[in-house]
Amino acid sequence: MIRTILSQVKQYKRESILTPASIVLECIMEILIPLIMAAMIDNGVSKGNIGYIFRMGAVMIAAVVLALLFGVIGGIYGAKASAGLANNLRKSIFHNIQSFSFSNIDKYSTAGLVTRLTTDITNVQQAYQMILRMFTRSPVTLILALAMTIKISPSLSLIFVVAILFLGCLLAVVIRLVSPIFQRVFQQYDVLNASVQENINGIRVVKSYVREDYEIRKFHKASQKLYDIFVKAEKIIIFNMPGMQLAVYGCILALSWLGAHSITSGSLTTGELLSMFAYTMNILMSLMMLSMVFVMVTMARASAERISEILHEKSDLVNGENPVYHVRDGSVSFEHVSFSYTKDKEKLNLKDVNLNINSGETIGIIGGIGSAKSSLVQLIPRLYDVTDGSLRVGGIDVREYDLETLRSQVAMVLQKNVLFSGTIKENLRWGKEDATDEELIHACQLAQIDDFIQNLPQGYNTFIEQGGTNVSGGQKQRLCIARALLKHPKILILDDSTSAVDTKTDALIRKAFREEIPEITKFIVAQRISSIEDADKVIVLDNGIIHGFGTPQEMLESNFIYREIYESQQKGVGLHEAI
Repeated sequence: MIRTILSQVKQYKRESILTPASIVLECIMEILIPLIMAAMIDNGVSKGNIGYIFRMGAVMIAAVVLALLFGVIGGIYGAKASAGLANNLRKSIFHNIQSFSFSNIDKYSTAGLVTRLTTDITNVQQAYQMILRMFTRSPVTLILALAMTIKISPSLSLIFVVAILFLGCLLAVVIRLVSPIFQRVFQQYDVLNASVQENINGIRVVKSYVREDYEIRKFHKASQKLYDIFVKAEKIIIFNMPGMQLAVYGCILALSWLGAHSITSGSLTTGELLSMFAYTMNILMSLMMLSMVFVMVTMARASAERISEILHEKSDLVNGENPVYHVRDGSVSFEHVSFSYTKDKEKLNLKDVNLNINSGETIGIIGGIGSAKSSLVQLIPRLYDVTDGSLRVGGIDVREYDLETLRSQVAMVLQKNVLFSGTIKENLRWGKEDATDEELIHACQLAQIDDFIQNLPQGYNTFIEQGGTNVSGGQKQRLCIARALLKHPKILILDDSTSAVDTKTDALIRKAFREEIPEITKFIVAQRISSIEDADKVIVLDNGIIHGFGTPQEMLESNFIYREIYESQQKGVGLHEAI
């Protein structure tokens, strides 16, 4: 975990080295100040040597200025190093997420990934800065100050050894108790973020069902639980401060009592005792800073583990040793294909699928809810890998293709249509970055959305809100279809992508496909028989098994599932016309 996080320091190694170096120099200057002060008192003030006082005063001012300068330099470099680490972590996590397959993405919630990219990285950033500065300052100051006290009075320095052992034991107990609590804190952050995300994404549904009070109670419950966990952690951490104060006051009392006896016996001078008091504060402040660092590091450790988990997650879909970079055509062949989301052969979503589809054919796919229609088509662009068997596109197993090459030739419009914030042009050019205006218009004409766009005040420059909330479901579906067509793919997959479109527009889209892009293999997953009635062939799926495969007419005559769907929908149409 530590190695994974530190590997992201990269170009900020220089700042990460200069920060502790500057802090060490600052500590040396600070440690010299009580020594200079003791010399001023014993050799200057006590003997009335004004010249010596002025000389030592100048040296002390120089030490203070240098300490301040090194402190500022350490602060600047520390901020750069920690912010740089956070920047690199965000980039690396986001880059790795982009390489995830669908099965990798299924392992993590959206809220969990957002928490890792925000709260967790912020915790690691703060901890890294504290480690570079305070974790350097504390041990260095502690060692140097302790060395000075031993040099001044070895017997009195034992007071600090006892204090250090006491505080060390207290800190160890606190960290041991608080570590598992912080693990729960960040899990609860995920729950809280999920609540906020769901509410914002579904705010129209919330309002339409008048469920604002329910959502408020739900959020308050998640927030209260996070509060309770934090309070539990703080109740343990709070013992740090009284323990620290006990050590500080105990050291001062012991040093005052024993130091006074040492002065009267002549084994210690007044200046040396004053410097011992100064070093007392240095030692105990160092211990206090160390305790703060350990608490912060304990909190950050939980975050670092969550970050490392994402950075170590590797896509289970990778290119072979010699990937193929050309897709010959849009033919598709399923050869004894079985598939399971969990990769458990006892829990298959698709079972022994055998299909041969020629390039340029239009294939309709129909079946009940949960019959694995989406699972079937998601295997074609290798969004998931088959569990058993072989799936070939253009005569070659999809696992032998370069992933980008395969997916660039398979355009897929998923069930959940997603548009991004930006203009209509910018959204469409996801299909082809350098698409001309003429290409955009032609794709939108095929998708039957051009007339709608042209009637907008700003036409193709109209701004689409995040998620496409300012367009209807049918308009969103047609924009997504146009975006897919701009890829000029060899295979086009519409996964129930015209469900929000009226039957007339659906028919016009299918007519445009037949006339304008006959060379493209088209898979149309649908709930409506009318959407696939002019397909070359129809696949009937039932519980992950191919129940029928043939022309629509053949399926109507020989397949009772297809016929049942057809008759139920035709009755609905007849009833509607009668009304």
